Amino acid sequence: MLFLCVFFALLGLGLGYAARYLKVQGEPLVEQIDALLPQTQCGQCKYPGCRPYAQAIVDETAEINQCPPGGEETIAALANLLGVATQPLNAEFGETNAPAVAFIIEQDCIGCVKCIPPCPVDAILGASKQMHTVIASECTGCELCIAPCPVDCIIMRPLAPPPGQWQWTTHHD
Repeated sequence: MLFLCVFFALLGLGLGYAARYLKVQGEPLVEQIDALLPQTQCGQCKYPGCRPYAQAIVDETAEINQCPPGGEETIAALANLLGVATQPLNAEFGETNAPAVAFIIEQDCIGCVKCIPPCPVDAILGASKQMHTVIASECTGCELCIAPCPVDCIIMRPLAPPPGQWQWTTHHD
């Protein structure tokens, strides 16, 4: 019994040391590619999120042109990082749209909660039979919440530009 206690104590100390001082390093190239992706976690690239897509690019099982939210800018950045030629966005995966955020039309929401599970970033708040709302600052604009809504109360609104990019329009008569 004493032997087992000493053995498990030493095993615990060894595991504690390993957890604290021996860090498993991720793949640097996957990290760099993931940092260039838009982090919408929308799945349009046919991968469950941006990191799995980055891993697939490194594994050469995916092309750099499968990310509609990232568009041509992301494709160019990926091509530059990887030292390959740029490619046009593969239309099979969708088209690039202006940045948008989901908006729930309050008077139409029936509180069915069907929009909550598909949201990859938990940007939708609500409870059963209660009106839902979208945390605009968390929403990535992936549109995954639209299809499950049985009353079509979710729309996409253009993302407002940050204050530093506002442009005032002037009207000349």
